Amino acid sequence: MEKEPWRLEKEQMVRDFHVWNESAEKGQIVFTGSSLMEMFPIQEWVKELGEDAPVIYNRGVGGYRTTDLLPILDACVFELAPRKVFINIGTNDLSDPDIPIEKVMENYDRIITIIEERIPGVIIYMMAYYPVNYDAATEEMKPCLLIRTNEKIKTANEQVKSLAEKHGQRYIDVNAPLTDKQGRLKAEYTIEGMHIKPEGYRAIFADVMKYVYD
Repeated sequence: MEKEPWRLEKEQMVRDFHVWNESAEKGQIVFTGSSLMEMFPIQEWVKELGEDAPVIYNRGVGGYRTTDLLPILDACVFELAPRKVFINIGTNDLSDPDIPIEKVMENYDRIITIIEERIPGVIIYMMAYYPVNYDAATEEMKPCLLIRTNEKIKTANEQVKSLAEKHGQRYIDVNAPLTDKQGRLKAEYTIEGMHIKPEGYRAIFADVMKYVYD
């Protein structure tokens, strides 16, 4: 079966990661996950902080699910031998009605376990899933957001928090600046109801950096 163009593009991205990792500084900080991580320009923005800024590598891959991240952990994590890993993976799983949250967490558990085994002492920050906004969504996005609802995201976040506690890792929630009074992703920060504009990432940048410096 012929692969979709977007998947071929992402597979090339992973191949690029392998190349870039060869010259990357080891023992630094990695951000990984799916599109909501890939689209966060933190690798570029951190350079604004001057010569003493921490080194951050973004290894997010848009469209990927927990099952997609598992086989590419070398490119996204291990080749960089990071001391800290920030991860946001599983939202694409939540968009599939055939994948129960329990299965998502089972895969997520495997990801965390493998990282801990390969990098003893690593600190992992498991990020709360961002909210969505059905009312601000494009018509093309609305069917997806009938499945990936804020209620479902809230339930999943509770389980991510429990998973972090199980592993003795950190669960972090930086969603407050992104969230409106109804608990939705602020309309001015979303592209089509789900993905986030640069202005939205800028709103959480300082909060995320507090954990980077922690």
